[in-house]
Amino acid sequence: MARARAGGTTLTPGATVRVTLLKPRHGDVEYPCAVVFDDGTHVVVRGTWSMKTARDLGFVRFEPGDVFTEHYWRDRWYSVKEVRDPSGALKGWYCDVARPARVGDGVLVSEDLDLDLWVPADRGTVLHLDEDEFSSSGLAERDPAAAEEAGRAVDELVDLAADGFSRIAV
Repeated sequence: MARARAGGTTLTPGATVRVTLLKPRHGDVEYPCAVVFDDGTHVVVRGTWSMKTARDLGFVRFEPGDVFTEHYWRDRWYSVKEVRDPSGALKGWYCDVARPARVGDGVLVSEDLDLDLWVPADRGTVLHLDEDEFSSSGLAERDPAAAEEAGRAVDELVDLAADGFSRIAV
């Protein structure tokens, strides 16, 4: 369920929302999550790994039962996904550089810009991912303002990672 507010819709904590990640180069991904928080700008949702099998990325393995607490903003060019195993142990944070989230009645949409970061639980090495895909996407030529926002988003995410994303906690 969603509540109307001036300028848009806020999601009701405890309600289910369908998260849609628009991924132009890899196919869209959709999954349900529970709304944890929505103040009209910052939305937090929580759900479990939506695939039936594990996905090994080399630097982390996402497995059935892993819990994702996902932070989206209507005014920021990224999302942050805290990943914990079923016992609650922190694996790390997967960060997508993306256009600001769009939120409607029971739906949250995030448009991926082919640039990601992985921050392990120990915050030792921040991995910059998919830089080649971002470069070859043509975004810099097609939408230079968005490409500039993406660069700023990476810098902000690296800064937030330094303290374990404590500044985004709700």
